[in-house]
Amino acid sequence: MAGSFLLCRRFPDRGSGRATVRKHHRRPVYRTGNAVAPGSRRAARWRRPSLVKPYAEVIGDPIAQSKSPAIHGFWIEKLGIEAEYRAHHVASSGLENYLAERRGDPDWRGCNVTMPHKQAIIPYLDRMEPLAKRVGAVNTVVKAPDGALVGRNTDVAGFLEPLRSELSGTHYFRMARILGTGGAARAIVAGLAKEGFTLVLAGRDTDKARALLDELAEGEHHVAPLSHFAEVTDFAFDDRDGCCDLVINASPLGMRGQPSLPFDWSHAPPGSIAYDIVTDPLETAFLTSARDAGLRTIDGLSMLIGQASAAFRFFFGVEAPREHDGELRERLTS
Repeated sequence: MAGSFLLCRRFPDRGSGRATVRKHHRRPVYRTGNAVAPGSRRAARWRRPSLVKPYAEVIGDPIAQSKSPAIHGFWIEKLGIEAEYRAHHVASSGLENYLAERRGDPDWRGCNVTMPHKQAIIPYLDRMEPLAKRVGAVNTVVKAPDGALVGRNTDVAGFLEPLRSELSGTHYFRMARILGTGGAARAIVAGLAKEGFTLVLAGRDTDKARALLDELAEGEHHVAPLSHFAEVTDFAFDDRDGCCDLVINASPLGMRGQPSLPFDWSHAPPGSIAYDIVTDPLETAFLTSARDAGLRTIDGLSMLIGQASAAFRFFFGVEAPREHDGELRERLTS
């Protein structure tokens, strides 16, 4: 695992959430602060005198395809942090036992949560930060200094990150066509509603889509059956100058092993941005056809890296070295 080769040395504790910096072989070595009570820290030293090495992990079912260990491991390696990031397979029936075991592990800092656990994990947490509570989905669990398990959502920030330059401008009108009604769609709906978008949410079950909009987005928004966007339309769009239009695949369609997403680009206004959150494969048929239609595209790594960056700070108490994003992308796609 990336980062596991780092030398383990005993450093004095500097308090929860901060990093100790020492010179080691002419480069700074960071030691993340322990996010556990002092008593637990003393017990951990008694249990393993050599060193307490903090770790975080990603859980899901399945989990082998996750790129999170490669992302976090890359940052751990760049910073020289004495820490680890792992992948751990957890079935739905094992969620409660998993959290009970990790709660008592003084080395464990938390976990990222992927399909299908983002909502199922909520009853087993001690509290939720406000955004996660509003979205109703958790993709990051952090062990607080008091030992409580806190549910967070970094998907919203991760999704919006590659759009920040676009959203920093002023628009006459903002509209997003969101395809999919699962856990990822919840974060996207909540994020874009706060950014002033009128939303069209498409799913196989339009009642589910309407309920999701009513729960997460104030104002006038619309639903449509997913099949509506598979057919060619001759709709004449009005002047889109000064507007911001997004078309987002928030579903697993197009993922390796899944059927492709049926979408005809005659439904996309001129100048739209096509955004696919699928990461395997990174180059989806959805994005390829969008570029063929002359549209700008954003791939799933953008959201994945963005949400991981926020989680990394919660786990290890230091900022992810984002200046190396280009190298990280090369590693993830090689």
